[in-house]
Amino acid sequence: METPLIFLDPDTELNLQSHIRQKMVEAIVGGVFPVGKRLPSSRKLAEQLGVARNTVVLVYEQLIDEGYVVSRERSGIFVNAQFLEGRVGFDGDYAAIKRESASWQRFIRRKASDKKHFEAPPNWQRFPYPFLDGQFDQSLFPAKEWREASRQALTIGQIKQWASESGGADDPMLVDEIRTKILPRRGIHANADEIMITIGVQQALYLLSDLLVDSTTSVAVEEPGYPGFRRVVEHAGGRVIPVEVDAEGMQVTPAAKRADVVITTPSHQIPMAVTMSMPRRHELLESANTNDQVVVEVDFELESNYLGQPHPSLRGLSEQDRVIYVSGLSKLLAPGLRLGFIVAPKEVIKPLRRLSALMVKHPPLSNQRTAAFFLSLGYYDTFITQIHREFERRWIALRRAVNYYLLPYVDVAPAQGGTALWLEVAEDVDVNYLAQAASARGILIEPIGDYFSSSNHGVNYFRLGITSIPEGSIKDGVDQLRDVIESLSAQRVETLSEAKGNHLRAKDISQTLEGKTMLCPIAYGDPCSIDVGQGGALLGRAGYANEDCDSGHWWVEGDLWCRRWSRWAWGDVGRYHVVTSGSVFKLFDEQGRLIDQGVLVDTHELSETTEDERLQATNWTKTKSLSGSNA
Repeated sequence: METPLIFLDPDTELNLQSHIRQKMVEAIVGGVFPVGKRLPSSRKLAEQLGVARNTVVLVYEQLIDEGYVVSRERSGIFVNAQFLEGRVGFDGDYAAIKRESASWQRFIRRKASDKKHFEAPPNWQRFPYPFLDGQFDQSLFPAKEWREASRQALTIGQIKQWASESGGADDPMLVDEIRTKILPRRGIHANADEIMITIGVQQALYLLSDLLVDSTTSVAVEEPGYPGFRRVVEHAGGRVIPVEVDAEGMQVTPAAKRADVVITTPSHQIPMAVTMSMPRRHELLESANTNDQVVVEVDFELESNYLGQPHPSLRGLSEQDRVIYVSGLSKLLAPGLRLGFIVAPKEVIKPLRRLSALMVKHPPLSNQRTAAFFLSLGYYDTFITQIHREFERRWIALRRAVNYYLLPYVDVAPAQGGTALWLEVAEDVDVNYLAQAASARGILIEPIGDYFSSSNHGVNYFRLGITSIPEGSIKDGVDQLRDVIESLSAQRVETLSEAKGNHLRAKDISQTLEGKTMLCPIAYGDPCSIDVGQGGALLGRAGYANEDCDSGHWWVEGDLWCRRWSRWAWGDVGRYHVVTSGSVFKLFDEQGRLIDQGVLVDTHELSETTEDERLQATNWTKTKSLSGSNA
């Protein structure tokens, strides 16, 4: 058998006929099948490729119809010379091309930042525990619904509507769907002339910086914050003012009040995931009004609040029309779609369109019309509901796993939702090295040095995301991450073998714990109390308003105290060694690892304990988890 001139890719997603056609076209255009030389017969090519002859016949018929090849009676099939007319004769030998390099650096006037930043490895899907935020989980993409929306957009009548240039305007159908279906979710009312479609959020930020920022402009950005904000401001020549973020979001500091423009992510702050409180939102808007500022509100993923009600957007709250709202479909639906939008006064939208026309008039109208049908047919609302439920399950599973396994090792920024948690480890742990060591165990975490304006910050912070990891893998992944952190930290967490205090045996466990309330710390800062009731009843309350409650039961098994919650701790049976020292208790799992600790108080006396005393009891116990404590 002759050596075939084309080879099929076993990993292709194309069907066999389309794949053979693809390879034939590549061979014809690339000169593998030169003009004047007969192509293999359908029978011979089928034998060489190991496929049915009819498949090759259909490919040849299609290539003949499209003019790539011609069939000559009793001679065979040949490359169509007319098809290649007008092509400059490149023979495919790149190595033979030699050009003298010009001094290009002399011509380049402006450069984008070349600072290296964290990127997920290309093969991140192969890692068993990818705690990455923003990576596309193809299992969540509504492929069937998107195909149907695309089919609707590609009917003859629809093609006639969007195929011709529209003078730089966006697809009116998509604009109307955003105006009536997406924006009301955020408390925003907008007219069609106040909305502009962009190629993702990043293009929107670039256009806004080009419009609003020059060398005289100062721009307040969050610290830590999304590095893309700093880069577009610096590229436009503006002065960046870093403004610290706390548990209520971006602070309204004197420096922030002096800025001309403020860029913020109030829904779920990037990267800390905290939600800006309502008082802070009103404070920021009041500052903008008083100090004649523009606020750019970036809403990467819409507010997905799992512990309370979502807050209205800044633009929805603003009474003086000083807020420009930027969001998109990309991150939640699929980053590759690259569809974003800007909501702003029409006096801002008009010059933005003129700027955009210098690069690209608008995103492809075919993509816009597909997205419009995806919205109009109700698929987007269904998708948002489904993905909100899925991310809520993953996010709560991550919080529980972090609180269960990493309590002695990390502090977690308070968050009410979103798709990531922000964690702080001991100062002696280099997070970049931690990321490498975790990767070797199949765990991907995100170092966050990029989010700080100074390289002196962020060395002991990292993020765990949920958009890329199945719910069922979260618990085991965090458990293994604990081992990695423990191996790198010089501060040793107390184990059962070295625990100070009284290791309770079976007869003492019930007597010590029954009728008591455990005041416990939580990794993400909320207070927690557990009533160890008579007859094996458990009642747990977490949160400042007891917003997270659960019930369960407890029992003694050998020298272990056992408990099982309805929801907490995944509803699994937990078996623990109990060590007490005065009013302090510590729970160690069957491997001897510290899982929980806190203060025991009589339940009937708990009502007499002040809230400050409760918080003090839950907060100080975490600092006592390191070996050498006096507890």
